[in-house]
Amino acid sequence: MMTETPSNRDYLDYLAEIYRLSDDSSQHDGMVSTSALADLLMVTAPAVNRMVTKLKELGLLTHEPYKGIMLTSAGVKEALVRVRNQRIAEAFLVRVMGFKWHEIFHEVNNISRALSEPVALRMLAMAENPQFCPHGEPIPDADGHIATMNDIPLASAESHKNYLITRVRTREADRLEYLAALGLIPQTDITVVHSAPFDGPIQLKLGGEYRIVGHNLAQRIHVKEIS
Repeated sequence: MMTETPSNRDYLDYLAEIYRLSDDSSQHDGMVSTSALADLLMVTAPAVNRMVTKLKELGLLTHEPYKGIMLTSAGVKEALVRVRNQRIAEAFLVRVMGFKWHEIFHEVNNISRALSEPVALRMLAMAENPQFCPHGEPIPDADGHIATMNDIPLASAESHKNYLITRVRTREADRLEYLAALGLIPQTDITVVHSAPFDGPIQLKLGGEYRIVGHNLAQRIHVKEIS
């Protein structure tokens, strides 16, 4: 839980999570609800309100009552510092230390809070300088630049077309483990065989095998069409 006096660690945690929520395509106009932020961080609504007030005073976000909060350009820059460390830590734990992608959430949060830039650079080099984390999200560079992902949710993909899985946008360990077991991981080619109407399941072909994915899970898998 948050303490009464926010530390620098808490401040960056909040910015990173606001960025993550606003970057999610399911969010409307980039606005993030304080209740969604509280749920993600597992803190109370009053704790979120105190931090939102502090970050607003620092010019790192704007707050519109009944609509939500949004990072300013300065807030995005600060957020990407923590996001960079998180994604470097993810790549290091999976590529170098042999963790599975569903095992690293809590370790990544702890490691990323303490990373200096020299250590982050060494970890990145040891992981062979990936441009993306194991979940397919782009790793920001040291100057705060981040690649744009021109992809779409699998739930919006058309039938009888081929796609490349670009990223998986969930942290839930059971979902990640399930997707790995199905072979539905970033940089995998798939064919959408059929999408059932009214948010029904989606039938996929992966190599010579077929998979069925529910609509909600398909919202968390992002893809690009392959010509």
